[in-house]
Amino acid sequence: MSPHATLALLFAPSGQSAGGGLTVFLFQIAALIGIFYFMLIRPQRRQQDKHRQLLASLQRGDRVVTSGGIIGEVVHLKDDEVTVKSGESRFIVLRANIANIVNRSVEAKPQ
Repeated sequence: MSPHATLALLFAPSGQSAGGGLTVFLFQIAALIGIFYFMLIRPQRRQQDKHRQLLASLQRGDRVVTSGGIIGEVVHLKDDEVTVKSGESRFIVLRANIANIVNRSVEAKPQ
């Protein structure tokens, strides 16, 4: 089947289809699912993996930004909790609420 015939089938009104209406419909649904996967699901999974790696590399002395916008320095790490010092205050946040590592201290940088 030539490319022109395929395009004609894709954009033909439903009454003018040459018996391949169900096949064309299924092709369109598959194309939509593919578009959603490559435009939405795949990039979101990559971003989640990158965030998991960021949290796994978290070290004492890192300067971080929490999801609430608080900037501070990591002073203690537990399994799922991080103690952050910001100004004169220390507070505990969940590790998942660390949004970004702004910069690492000199001794914490990997060699």
